[in-house]
Amino acid sequence: MADDTLQVDVGTAPGKRRLQWMIAIGAGVLLLIAAVFGVVSMLGGSDEVSDPTQALSSNQIKPGLAQDGALYVPMPRPFLFNLPGPDRTHLVQIKVQLQVRGTDAQSAARKHIPLIEDTLLTTFSASDAAQIRRKEGKDELRTQALLNVQNALQSITGKPQVERVLFTGFVMQ
Repeated sequence: MADDTLQVDVGTAPGKRRLQWMIAIGAGVLLLIAAVFGVVSMLGGSDEVSDPTQALSSNQIKPGLAQDGALYVPMPRPFLFNLPGPDRTHLVQIKVQLQVRGTDAQSAARKHIPLIEDTLLTTFSASDAAQIRRKEGKDELRTQALLNVQNALQSITGKPQVERVLFTGFVMQ
């Protein structure tokens, strides 16, 4: 009669061989990524300061501190408001940072951000669309915003605290 025995190959199955190749390729890719990261961090990690605005004398300075001791307090979100114009309503977005002197003034400004935001939004929304289209109008708005913020902080902290109001973004549509 015919031989009814079944022979089984005990070697690696084709599916297992494929898994081994995928693991080897994955490990190689991870090793390559680690090598590239190591090279980039070695080449880009210089301790020397190339920009003179980033250093005060020979020591590096803390973020937010300029050479002259000014600190900057960014408002957490831009001011977005509508201004009626003679022909149509304009949408205005202004990004603001406050310039202060000293860490006490900086912490006071950060502590009273809701008051500052309210004061600035009230000032901005009371402006005239035709006026702030011109550079002079923006300068007047910046000056008025500074005076209003200083008065608001003066009534609470006893000091004006803010030295300048800076427009870091201004869009009018």
